[in-house]
Amino acid sequence: MVGILECIMGLLRLGWLIRFISHSVISGFTTASAIVIGLSQAKYFLGYEIDRSSEIVPIIKSIISGADKFSWPPFVMGSIILAILQTMKHLGKSRKHLKFLRAMGPLTAVILGTSSAKIYHPSSITLVGDIPQGLPSFSIPKCFKHAKSLIPTTLVITGVAILESVGIAKALAAKNGYELDSNQELFGLGAANVLGSFFSAYPTTGSFSRSAVNHENGAKTGLAGVITGIVMCCALLFLTPVFEYIPLCALSAIVISAVISLVDYEEAIFLWPVSKKDFLLWTITAITTLFFGIEIGVLIGVGFSLAFVIHESANPHIAVLGRLPGTTVYRNIQQYPEAYTYNGIVIVRIDSPIYFANTSYIKDRLREYEIVVDKLTRRGPQVGRIYFVVLEMSPVTYIDTSAVQALKELHHEYKSRHIQIAISNPNRNVLLMLSKSGLVELIGKEWYFVRVHDAVQVCLQHVESIKEDHMASGSDSSPEETESSFFKSLLKQRGEDSSVAQLESGTNNKPSDLKHSDPLSEPLLFQKS
Repeated sequence: MVGILECIMGLLRLGWLIRFISHSVISGFTTASAIVIGLSQAKYFLGYEIDRSSEIVPIIKSIISGADKFSWPPFVMGSIILAILQTMKHLGKSRKHLKFLRAMGPLTAVILGTSSAKIYHPSSITLVGDIPQGLPSFSIPKCFKHAKSLIPTTLVITGVAILESVGIAKALAAKNGYELDSNQELFGLGAANVLGSFFSAYPTTGSFSRSAVNHENGAKTGLAGVITGIVMCCALLFLTPVFEYIPLCALSAIVISAVISLVDYEEAIFLWPVSKKDFLLWTITAITTLFFGIEIGVLIGVGFSLAFVIHESANPHIAVLGRLPGTTVYRNIQQYPEAYTYNGIVIVRIDSPIYFANTSYIKDRLREYEIVVDKLTRRGPQVGRIYFVVLEMSPVTYIDTSAVQALKELHHEYKSRHIQIAISNPNRNVLLMLSKSGLVELIGKEWYFVRVHDAVQVCLQHVESIKEDHMASGSDSSPEETESSFFKSLLKQRGEDSSVAQLESGTNNKPSDLKHSDPLSEPLLFQKS
C-alpha cells in the first residue's frame, strides 16, 4: 500500500510538494540525525546495551546509567578502526593518487576486525553471529481484509518515508552539485516497496546511515545500488558463514566515520551573518530533531518553512519609486537615494502576486505612503497633498477576485478624497482579470499606461492644472470645491499640457495645447496598431 501510494504520487508529479523543504531545514535535519545515529552506535564501542531511540536524551541517559558495564576491548578495537578509516578518508580526499584508499576504507575495517576476532577470539567483543542463509521466500498477498484499517498507517509511513528519503537525497545532491528529481525519487521508492512486499520486506525508505556510507565510498550513480544488491544476494547465498566473525564495533566504526561528514555545523556559522531567518530554521530543525526524533524534527522544520513562506507572501515587498536623474527610469528610492519623486504623486511598485492573503497589507501600506512619501517630494508644481497614486504592476504575476474587490474599495476610498489611481504595465493575465471584473471601466481606460513615465507625465499635467485652478479661484472658493470640480473634469479629453521640463522644475509657465507626439506616452488601453 505504501509503495502504490508513492508510485501514484510520482506518476502524478506531486514531487513539487517537496520543494517546501528548504536547504536550511535539510542541513539542520542531517546534522541532528548524524549526531543521533553516531550516538546510537556507541553501544558497540562501549560493550553494553543502550536504549534504542531516535531522540538524544534517552540515548545519553542510557549511556550514563550503564557506564559501570564499560568494556575496554571493543572500545579499543572500534577506536583503532575508526582512526584508520578517518586517516584513509583524509588521504583519499587530499591526494589524488591515493583516491582508492577512500573506497577501500570499509573493506579494510571489516577485514581487520574479522581477522582480529578469528585470531584472538575475544569474548568481550560482540560479533555479528549466525545469519540465516538464502534469499527471502517469494509470496503474493492473498488477504486484503485489513487494507481499510491500514490506510491511516499507510499515509503516516508514506509521509515519513518521503521526508526522510528526500531529506538525505537533497543533502547528498547539494554536496555533489546535482539536481534531485523528486518525482523520480517518489516512483523509485514506490517501486522498491511494491517489489519488496512480495518478499515480506517492511516499508523501506532511503537509509540515512547506509546512504552516508555509500556516499563516503565514492558512489556516483544508481549502478552502485545494483552492485550492492548483487553482492548482498551472493553474500546471503554463499558467504553468511564468513560474516559470523565480523565485530559489531567494526561495522559501528564504518557508520560513525560516514555520518561525521554530515554534521554540517559550518552551515550554521555561514547562515548567522547572512540570514537570521534561515539560521533560525536550521536551529529549530536541529534542536527538534535531536530532542523529539527525526520524524517530528522534519515535520516541525517544514512547518516553520511554510510559516515563513506564508508570512512573506502575506507581507510582500512594496517599494516607492523615484525617477533617476537624466533618465525615464524609476527605481526604489531606498535603494537609489538620488532618485526624486514629484509633488502630488506617489509611485508604488508591488513586488508579488496580489491575492486574498495580502490585500489588507497592501491597502494599509498604500494609505501609509499617501501620508509619508509626500515629505520626500522634491520636484514638480507645489501642491499640498497627494492627488495621484501610480501602481507599477509589472512584477504582479497574478491577481484574484479578492484583490480585485480590494482595488475597487481602494478606488472608491481614493475617489472620496479626490485621489486618482493610475496603473502601469500590468501583464496580459492581470489586465484580462481587471477587464473582466469591470475594474478597467471603473478606474477609466485612460488611466492605464505602458510605462511609469507615461503615467507620471499625465499626472504632472493634472497636478499643474490643479495648482492653476487654485491660483485662479483665489479666495472665492474653498480648496475642496476646486478639487471636486477638477476631478469631475478628469474623464474629459485632456486639453492642456505643460512641458515635462517646466513641470519638473516647478515653474508656472502657461500650459500649451496637448499634443501626443510620442506614442509611448499614450494610455495603455488607447494603443492601436
